[in-house]
Amino acid sequence: MIQIAIIEDNRLVREGLTLKLNEQAGFQVTYSAASGSIDALREAAPRVLLLDAGLEGVDSLELAERVRDGLPETQVIVMDLLPVHEELVEFVTAGVAGFVLKDATLEDLLATIRSVAGGRTILPPEMASTLFSQIVQEAVLRGADEVGEATDLTPRERKVVGLIGEGMSNKAIAKSLEISPNTVKSHVRNVMDKLALHSRLQIAAYLHKGAEEETE
Repeated sequence: MIQIAIIEDNRLVREGLTLKLNEQAGFQVTYSAASGSIDALREAAPRVLLLDAGLEGVDSLELAERVRDGLPETQVIVMDLLPVHEELVEFVTAGVAGFVLKDATLEDLLATIRSVAGGRTILPPEMASTLFSQIVQEAVLRGADEVGEATDLTPRERKVVGLIGEGMSNKAIAKSLEISPNTVKSHVRNVMDKLALHSRLQIAAYLHKGAEEETE
């Protein structure tokens, strides 16, 4: 039996999902709410959490990070209409194990839940067909190593890239370096321009490739 928690602030969507999942053999919704605390989720003990990416009044990314740190046995699947690439990266680095589009079929949703509950990381076909998503898949599976020398970058930009490679979010980087999130975003844009890269995960892949070349 796969126990599931649902955090979705649209009541019709939440109640519809709860009803449909409870009708399926091998699935049981143990928690369903518009928001949630770690204590409430811990009591419900879900194997999988279905998390709306755009909760009102709650930072979905921050909640995903709290689940990763406080409930390591719970795998998170983010639900969205069409995730922005940068947001997708943030959720990946927050430890999210799966993504499902809100217009997905019930069969696709059930397959994603089963796969994530079994320890796999899943992207929907709409994302997996893009080059960006291939980079996401690789970064999830292989991670990113510490930054190597990049002569075109300033010391602060290299520091920011190194923290991105460690999987830190903009907010975490800003706190670590004692600068504003907007300053972090500015550094990231500069780095992407200088290295001709187009996403945070491409930066991480660049770092990983550089580290491999140094060891050869």
